[in-house]
Amino acid sequence: MKDTLIKAALAIIATIAAAASSPSRAQETDGKALFLKNCAACHQATGKGIPGAFPALAGSKFAQGPGNEVASVLLKGRGGMPDFSDSLSDSDIATVLTFVRSSWGNKADGLNAEQVAALRTTLGVDPFGNSAMSNKH
Repeated sequence: MKDTLIKAALAIIATIAAAASSPSRAQETDGKALFLKNCAACHQATGKGIPGAFPALAGSKFAQGPGNEVASVLLKGRGGMPDFSDSLSDSDIATVLTFVRSSWGNKADGLNAEQVAALRTTLGVDPFGNSAMSNKH
């Protein structure tokens, strides 16, 4: 009886751990919605970008590379890309990057709000919502 309870408890823990490590359907939907609202005009809904103007995210080694490097682009901008530090929360940035890093054949780990918040501090970017008009776009 004790062994059965232990096995059942371990099965439950494994199920919870698996659910926590993979994005939920709601997270996927939110990530897609955030992407469509904030990124698709340039990078396209397909993630294929516009050659010569906006880079593809689908199959991108950079998009699938170290999460802190990808998140730093959203927090500080790069090239012609604006930063989203005032318009997206740490949770939103993590959610949209998790979507990008797991869509269109991409196979990279997602990020969480705590990772983005820590990077925000490391980069010296003001906390989200710190300005009166938090929307640069």
